[in-house]
Amino acid sequence: MVRFYKRGWHHTKARGKESTVFCGFCGKKVPKYKTFPIVRGLRISDPLLRRQFGSVGRMGLSLLQSKVYACPACARHRNIVRRKR
Repeated sequence: MVRFYKRGWHHTKARGKESTVFCGFCGKKVPKYKTFPIVRGLRISDPLLRRQFGSVGRMGLSLLQSKVYACPACARHRNIVRRKR
């Protein structure tokens, strides 16, 4: 699913100093309010392995998820977001 965004960031004085995070793809240091959060995880697509793990495999997959932040340039390059025209 591709999300749309408009150019322009609404960063006001009331928010104070925002923390910075590193982009999960290029490693650039970006303010957190400009990034796009993505949930990454491991998916087992082999039906034989799925049968072996059973219900334990489904529960284990949710533990392997991690939150990664993408800078605007990487998000556009990897088709995570698109500009609204």
